[in-house]
Amino acid sequence: MKYLIAGLGNIGPEYANTRHNIGFKIVEALAAESGAAWKSERYGDVAEVRAKNKTLLLLKPNTYMNLSGKSVRYWMQQEKIPVDNLLVLLDDLSLAFGKLRIKGKGSDGGHNGLKSIQELLGSAAYPRLRFGIGAEFHKGQQVDYVLGEWTAAESESLPAAIKRSCDAVKSFALAGLERTMNQFNTKD
Repeated sequence: MKYLIAGLGNIGPEYANTRHNIGFKIVEALAAESGAAWKSERYGDVAEVRAKNKTLLLLKPNTYMNLSGKSVRYWMQQEKIPVDNLLVLLDDLSLAFGKLRIKGKGSDGGHNGLKSIQELLGSAAYPRLRFGIGAEFHKGQQVDYVLGEWTAAESESLPAAIKRSCDAVKSFALAGLERTMNQFNTKD
């Protein structure tokens, strides 16, 4: 059984360590722990890893955040992956740093990556893992905050939070959405 794990982010070195690129960081960590190599393909970089008897196709869209749906839809069609086997990884301002929120459907919450995916899939009913980045910014500074780099304290805590996210991704493929939600959705 194959799963598409789409880590959202923006391409380019200027975005590499920004909060908005946490989706990329999580799929990169999954590939690294399996020793998987990334290949540049149509609409993104892909790597394939195994979680027991499941195949996870990791995706870093190269369409920039606002057009993520183009890449996600292409790879779902290319690999014949049903929507239930899609997991989108993204940043979330409404969650405290490092908190995870996994859901089977929901609104885009103002997130342009989700907006694009929802538009091109024609549905908001697809699994997503939201990674809390907090909201430590002043009014009017949201874009700078999201596209800003992690603080020293966040950088120190980031590896453990990314590891927990990787565990949640593997649980999604192995144990299913409901059990993963019960195990990894953390209380605020």
